[in-house]
Amino acid sequence: MSSTNSEVQRRRGAALESAILDAGWEQLIEAGYERFTIDAVASRSGSARSVLYRRWPSRLDLLKAVIRHRGEVDMIPTPDTGTLRGDVLAILTAFNDRRSRTIGLLAARLGAYFDEAGGSPHELRSLFVPQGPSSMEKIVERAVLRGELAAMPPARVVSLPADLLRHELLMTMTAVSPQTILEIVDDIFLPLATHFGTNITRGEPSAPPRSEP
Repeated sequence: MSSTNSEVQRRRGAALESAILDAGWEQLIEAGYERFTIDAVASRSGSARSVLYRRWPSRLDLLKAVIRHRGEVDMIPTPDTGTLRGDVLAILTAFNDRRSRTIGLLAARLGAYFDEAGGSPHELRSLFVPQGPSSMEKIVERAVLRGELAAMPPARVVSLPADLLRHELLMTMTAVSPQTILEIVDDIFLPLATHFGTNITRGEPSAPPRSEP
């Protein structure tokens, strides 16, 4: 018996599942959804097809597991620089460095999936991002507790920096410049985030008085 076969047989439980899902990610990135099959992933991972079918009855089930696993493996830690600006710059820079190499490629590789399964980028992102508060939510909540922000901004404002960066990555298919990240943070996000709640804390009316008709 070869050493390779012995290694395959020794894998069990979480180690076996992780190896299969890693192989699935490699298959997806290299060959696209059209050639992302149970057989192809089984062959690449050195596992029997029956092992995969017991865990994931269809390739759609396997695809979702692969993307969820990749999100867990490639999770970006939430920074804590002590300031809102520093945290947002740090998380966007890390996202840019880590994901610029794959985000556009992944979108291109999944074109057939969108056509066949009716899936959406939002659905895939929900699989890729671990459950619970996002890094931006944690960052902004800390800023409120520190007193940097008077109130928690709306959810769309909180997610805006990551949404703008993701848009840039998808449109250019390459890493964005440090200057672009600075513009997103300093010119767009911070002015919006610091606006909410300031009129309440200063005792000002929440809206300008209406003129008499």
